Order: sequence, then structure tokens, then C-alpha cells
Amino acid sequence: MSAEAKVLVTGGTGMIGRCLVDALIERGCAVRIASLDDPARAHPKAEFRRMDLTRLDECLAACEGMDRVFHLAGIKGSPLMTAKKPASFFVPTISFNTNMMEAARRRGVKRYLFTSTIGVYAPAEVFHEDDVWKTFPSPNDRFAGWAKRMGELQAEAYRIEHGWEDIAIVRPANVYGRHDNFDPANAMVIPSLIARAVGGEDPLVVWGDGSPVRDFIHAKDVAAGMLLAMKNPKATPVNLGSGEGVSVRRIVDIILSNMERPPKVVWDSSKPSGDKKRLMDLSKAKVMGFSPKVSIEEGIRDTMDWYRTHKDSQPGRYNVFTQGPS
Repeated sequence: MSAEAKVLVTGGTGMIGRCLVDALIERGCAVRIASLDDPARAHPKAEFRRMDLTRLDECLAACEGMDRVFHLAGIKGSPLMTAKKPASFFVPTISFNTNMMEAARRRGVKRYLFTSTIGVYAPAEVFHEDDVWKTFPSPNDRFAGWAKRMGELQAEAYRIEHGWEDIAIVRPANVYGRHDNFDPANAMVIPSLIARAVGGEDPLVVWGDGSPVRDFIHAKDVAAGMLLAMKNPKATPVNLGSGEGVSVRRIVDIILSNMERPPKVVWDSSKPSGDKKRLMDLSKAKVMGFSPKVSIEEGIRDTMDWYRTHKDSQPGRYNVFTQGPS
């Protein structure tokens, strides 16, 4: 991507977005961020615009003058929270995915990246990109899976009707890192466990027996994969994962190993554990040169160090589940 490129990053104040914006600014790009978060979360060298992407007029304004758009904005919450408040997740997700792609098309954006999710897949041990439309999303990811599938289908529709080939689609696995949502009430497994352990919960109660295996990938590696995907967009999805299966029990062990006084762990087997194994096939990603760099041990250690330093001083993060529509 040329240093002169004008780039919009929706969700540029989030976990992946922060890493992506850092990389783009290091390359000399002029970056605009569209987000509902506190502006203090934005990179100081980026242009920040507080925008509601469920509104087409605001999406059109965000895309004005842009060469590239990375659409990362999303609603992040635990499976339990999305099960309790599915409309709060599903409806705005559909709206801003639809509006952003249409706005980018109308404004003549050359290249566009749509961020999908591992949640589009049906239960399986290994996820292959071409298997999605043969099945339905996992019941645990029903609303997220269908919302993101609709975004992927929109990209295909634009390719057919408008001849817009330069759309990249990435499906990140279970992403973690700095600037994540660490609220245990609606956070994913790694940030929830970190927040509770660092916060002094003892015993540390973990749902299930720790046996489920997941593909965890650090946000820096996802950002690197997005940049690669944008180099040669083909309107076909690419998995972004670590390629390594890690059990929840191992995650807990790594977190405890980074604590001076680790708590006792209680496994609550009366609670659901989720699907037994969920890994990404990275064959397509490797063809485009993708190779994740951050190990799970290094990534969790860095995330914990960052959280200890910043847990009491983080600027506001917009949360649709607690704050409602903008």
C-alpha cells in the first residue's frame, strides 16, 4: 500500500483496529478512523470521526475521499451476552455492514476489506473456507454467523452486479490482545480470565472442564493478515488463525504462570464448554504469505502486562449491550 494512500478504518479504536492503524501510519498512510468510542482511544496521528455507521449518510461522509476502506467495526460480546440480547447484536451489525459497503461503492473506493468471523462456520474440527455455504453456523454463533455471512454475500453480489472485484474478506479466529474488551460480564474467554485473575478472583471459576480446543490469534497477526489480503483482494474469504490448537486449560495455565500469587482454579463442569475443537485451515492464507508471529505464551504475557498498567485508565469504549443504540 502506497505511503500516499488515504485509508479509512472503521473500528480503528478497537483491539485489531489499533494494531492496523499503527501499521498503516508507520507506512505513511493518511488514516481516518470512524468509531463510537472515546476519541482518546484513537491514534494521535489519525483523523478521528465519531460516527454512527448504522446511518448511510454518515457512512458516505466517512468514505469521502478515501482510496481504501478496512471495515473492522463490529459488536463484540460473549456468546452468553449475544444469546441474551441478540437483536442488540444482529440488527446494527447488518445495518453498518450493508451501509459501509454501499457507501464505499458510491464514493468510488478502490479497495475494500470486510472483516468476517470464525462464527460463520458450522461445528467442525477444522474450518475450510469453501465449506461455509454447505452448512449453517454453529448454534453458539447463530446471530454473529448469519450477520457476517450476509456481509460476505453482499460482497459477492457487488462483484456480480457492479463488477467490483477488489473486495477482500478475512475470517479471523479467536482474537485477543491489548485494547480488548476486558469486562467479565460480556468479554471473551482470554480477556475475561485475565481481568478476573488480575482482579483477585479466588477461586477462579472457569466454565466447563477446560478441554475445548480453540485457534487463538493475536491482534497484531490479524492486522498483518489484513494488510496482505488487501494487496490482492479477490472477493473470496481467507481464514486468519494461528494454526495451533490451544485448550482452555492451557490458557488458564499460561495466565496463572504470569502471576506472583495465582488463585486456585475451580472447573464448573455443570456449565457448557462449547464445541470441542475449532481450528482454522490456513492453506489459502499461507499462499498469500501469511505467517503468524506471536506465540500464545508471548501474546498472553504482553496482554496481561498491558492490562495491569491500563485497567484503571482506559478511555471509554462504546458498548451497545449496556449503552443501547447510539
